[in-house]
Amino acid sequence: MASGKNKAVVKNKINPRDLTISILFLAPAIIICTVFIIYPVADTFFLSFRKWNGMYGVAKEFIGLENYIKIFKDKLFWNAMLNSLYFMIGGFVILMPLAFGLALLITSKIKGTSFFKTCYFLPVMLGTTAVALMWTFMLNPNYGLVHTIHNMTGDTSSILDVLNTKTLNVWVVVLVNEWMYAGYNMLIFAAGLVAIPQDVNEAAALDGATGWQRIRYVTIPLMKNSFKIFSILCITGCIKVFDIIWAMTRGGPNDVSSTPSIMLYTQAFSYKLFGRSSAYGVILLVLGVSLSILTNHFFREDKDLM
Repeated sequence: MASGKNKAVVKNKINPRDLTISILFLAPAIIICTVFIIYPVADTFFLSFRKWNGMYGVAKEFIGLENYIKIFKDKLFWNAMLNSLYFMIGGFVILMPLAFGLALLITSKIKGTSFFKTCYFLPVMLGTTAVALMWTFMLNPNYGLVHTIHNMTGDTSSILDVLNTKTLNVWVVVLVNEWMYAGYNMLIFAAGLVAIPQDVNEAAALDGATGWQRIRYVTIPLMKNSFKIFSILCITGCIKVFDIIWAMTRGGPNDVSSTPSIMLYTQAFSYKLFGRSSAYGVILLVLGVSLSILTNHFFREDKDLM
């Protein structure tokens, strides 16, 4: 018996050659992850406790929690967080039902679904900057599409400049953002819809369930993972949203439409406060990871509780 156990131990022993080969295969991924993710995050964290103007050779003065204290006391920071909240509200109230509805449409048996797929996904293919500039020109009160339609009606009143109106400009960008990403999120929900066995829907129909009842009691519960993916992407995307609102409003007027990512950018490259900008980055990282963990916990499966 003892000799049998020794043989088992020998068989389970790791071969040094196999270990070396495994390390060599993992090394490129580990190096890339360390250089481009772990090191920048660690460097940003340590820089957030220092004062530095970004100039090479200038000493980085340690100031402790001063950057964080000034950020949390800044009204512009809380206004930027509120703007990110507006994007989240738009994501869950407008984008989610819109994308889900489009997914139901393109996965149905009606004719022309390929045409609809292309049309709905086209804004994503255009790119954020192109979409932002297109809507900026259309909404311009002096020469845009809105101005042209306004003149055609014969109305002589002035046109409201929505992109320079406080709060309203943020909601305009939110709506443009939902219009742009509806097609992308449509694919997420469409993948979940086609994964549902057709037999389940047929059985529900035989039991007398209407179309809405099948969606509510069969389709949506079976698409829990699709809604989880959408929620995580929506939350993290809204926290770090930058490009579309920068292209349409530049965070103005007077930073009222800024988001935390825009504040991070301006603190570093406009005011040369790289330490405070790093503090913004750490705050966004912690907030994004925390909300992602909470979202995963909210969408956890029943078997995970056992």
